[in-house]
Amino acid sequence: MTPRAVLGYLWAAPWTLLAAVLTPLVVVTGGGAAVHTGVLELWGGLLRRGLPRLGPDFQVAAITLGHAVLAVDRPTLEATRAHERIHVAQYQRWGVLFPLVYGLASVAARLRGAHYYRDNRFEREARGEA
Repeated sequence: MTPRAVLGYLWAAPWTLLAAVLTPLVVVTGGGAAVHTGVLELWGGLLRRGLPRLGPDFQVAAITLGHAVLAVDRPTLEATRAHERIHVAQYQRWGVLFPLVYGLASVAARLRGAHYYRDNRFEREARGEA
């Protein structure tokens, strides 16, 4: 692993650790966990109903926290893998600050009269590159 890759993992580590703490709970409640291409993947179990609802028109199906991806089920995890890997790269760039800048990008989208999620610059990047 290159020094830059190590720094990317360390820079995003607090968010990855937050997700890693959920691993036993996800597995005990019937979900699964695996490492795929250097990313912790969790699916199912308590995540089936535990991912956030972001307004009346949007339920999160998968979310990235550092080098971890949480999904409602395995098919959703597999279907969103390329998109979520772009978010992993964004965490490597922005580290612990990523949730803040992501939130600010949503606010900026709303201030432009756009959709807070679909028009968030980080979501557009993930859709475009995935």
